[in-house]
Amino acid sequence: MSDIDTGDVLQLVTFRLGKEEFSVDILKVQEIIRLMELTRVPKAPEFIEGVINLRGKVIPVMDLRKRFAMPEAEETSEARIIVVALESTTVGFRVDGVSEVLRLPADTVDPPPMMVSGVETEYIKGVGKLDDRLIILLDIEKVLTEKDNAELGEAVGTG
Repeated sequence: MSDIDTGDVLQLVTFRLGKEEFSVDILKVQEIIRLMELTRVPKAPEFIEGVINLRGKVIPVMDLRKRFAMPEAEETSEARIIVVALESTTVGFRVDGVSEVLRLPADTVDPPPMMVSGVETEYIKGVGKLDDRLIILLDIEKVLTEKDNAELGEAVGTG
């Protein structure tokens, strides 16, 4: 894989969407919070659930299930918002539950197959193998496209 040195050990925050296990680079994660009241935003992209006020900062919250065209799930006490810092913005990702922080040797990561459980491969860095688990490594910067970012900025008033 081009952007992963095979000698590296990746530190990842893993989370669930349905039965699938996904992960993001721990360095991109600012914090993980419980689901909170969201304020809906008119004209926001469909996959944006709304915004939250996190210590005085307005942060858009994206439902990753909607982003990946997965069926909606029942809300549970396990649901969390993972607040991540992208190059151009800070955004919250709503997930079904956060599993763990783990270290994954980069040489156990394969390039993404053509199609992974309905999630477009443009969002995927690779698939990690850990014991009998497959963990999809998200390319968090690509989950929010420039067009999405512009629409989001307009809707939230930051663009």
